[in-house]
Amino acid sequence: MKYWEQVSTEWQQTQPDQLWRAHSDAVNRQWLASWWPQRSVNRALKTDMFDEAVGEGVFGLLKSRARFAVGMDIALATKPSVGADVRQLPFAEGVFDVIVSNSTLDHFETEEELVASLRELRRVLRPGGELLLTLDNAANPLVAIRNVIPFPLLHRLGLTPYRVGFTCGPRRLRRLLHEAGFKGVEMAALLHCPRVFAVKRARAVQQSGDAARREQFLNGLMKWERLARWPTRWLTGYFVAVRTQ
Repeated sequence: MKYWEQVSTEWQQTQPDQLWRAHSDAVNRQWLASWWPQRSVNRALKTDMFDEAVGEGVFGLLKSRARFAVGMDIALATKPSVGADVRQLPFAEGVFDVIVSNSTLDHFETEEELVASLRELRRVLRPGGELLLTLDNAANPLVAIRNVIPFPLLHRLGLTPYRVGFTCGPRRLRRLLHEAGFKGVEMAALLHCPRVFAVKRARAVQQSGDAARREQFLNGLMKWERLARWPTRWLTGYFVAVRTQ
């Protein structure tokens, strides 16, 4: 918890990679809007508020489509509605109609922790409710290579700004979801632009201060999402996206 509070505080103070975060938020909002139709639900939960602490995030979409939206985070520095750990949620069974968990469970060190989190999400989701989840995609060769390199080296090279943990590809994730009690798993791949190069380029564009150049760059990045329709999508997508009940 202390580590993530330090990361969140530092990012809120320095606001690094704002342009890249804008693209990441846009991809997540597009994904949620396509899988969560324009309909209102009673209660919705977002499992972390880091994106909202350092950028626009997607919580605004939750608030627009739920009568009551709850944000939670293990790091209190993000100022969520609830300070909580997704491995042990402080909610009653079956209280949420929709749960959004984007890139939360891929920061745990072990598969057992990820599975425990999935079971907790299943517990607090009402029968017939939907979980919308993204996870680092281990089927992407670049993600797989990153996961075997020690974090201190990744951090020194500027490749990973904070700790990453256990993750898996679409096949294994589907199996883990079924074992946790979820059914009807639908999957997609997200964020297809070459991330290392795109982040560095985004920094240069951001520093230029040219609004038109910034908009052109963001539009160009979004075109990479067309690869989500290609047979090679699991090799290029940095995230596995899931919709399940």
